[in-house]
Amino acid sequence: MKLGKHFATLLPYLALLLAHLIWGANFVVAKFALNEFPIMSLSFLRFSLACLLIAPFLINLKSRETFIRYKDVPLLFVFGITSITLSLVFFYEGLQRTTAINASVLSLIVPVFSVLAGWWFFKEKVFIVNLFGIFFGLLGGVVILGLPLIFLGSFSTNTLVGDLLILMAGIFGVIGGIFSIRVLKKYTVVVATGVAFLVGVLTFLIPATKDYLYNPGWISAVTILGFLSLLYITILSTIVAFFLYNWGLVRKGIVKANLFVYIEPAVAATLAVFILSERISFSFIIGTILIVLGVYWGTLGKPHHQQLQHRHHRI
Repeated sequence: MKLGKHFATLLPYLALLLAHLIWGANFVVAKFALNEFPIMSLSFLRFSLACLLIAPFLINLKSRETFIRYKDVPLLFVFGITSITLSLVFFYEGLQRTTAINASVLSLIVPVFSVLAGWWFFKEKVFIVNLFGIFFGLLGGVVILGLPLIFLGSFSTNTLVGDLLILMAGIFGVIGGIFSIRVLKKYTVVVATGVAFLVGVLTFLIPATKDYLYNPGWISAVTILGFLSLLYITILSTIVAFFLYNWGLVRKGIVKANLFVYIEPAVAATLAVFILSERISFSFIIGTILIVLGVYWGTLGKPHHQQLQHRHHRI
């Protein structure tokens, strides 16, 4: 009896751990997918499949929960555009140019951007420790971007552009998260997510069609590895990890759930080193430490900004 009770207590933690393991590996898996799919086509296929997978959960809801008010359509559309379309395009464009290791750590800065935006635009109260956190988080980002290397001669423009695009994806994630606060006051997480997925499908449809018209042969060139990468990104990262995380979050709260986020860069770095032959530099280690400290201090006493890391849809 006690063993069963302990196991039940551990289940939410296991769900959170598994969700972040899936999301951590996703940085590497997405690299394989981007080698075989055009960005817009990959995004369109991903969210088309995701819509089909989330549909049964929406059908199970009561009609009053899924009813979309006409006046909320612009809000929901902007929420979907920022949190899915723009965020994902910038992320994939960045991931094509930079390493999976850099992308995984730079994605951690999202809560720091959130606190900074809340302080600057919404006049939210910020504590001294939060300011230290913002400073360390942004400093860590600068270190990873490799700006000091510009003066030392060892510098890759392509990687820098990729890193900046990853940060832009995070900024759009913050904007989407701000809109999500308003959306989630009116609709459930499942409904809001389903609508965001649908917006993604609609906005990626025309660009994906252009991909096909420009190069119809790309479809026949997709290998089993590419197909499995698409399934991983869609089924495991977009759907399974999403529900695992939210299930664990409801039972353990954002503070405990947030502790698992730091697993992602560790998983991504380990897989990237062994599978993609990426290297971990000394500046990357220093930058990662600064970002982790920055995110921790920057979001102390601000649970809604911690949760924004997870509202920003996992890529």
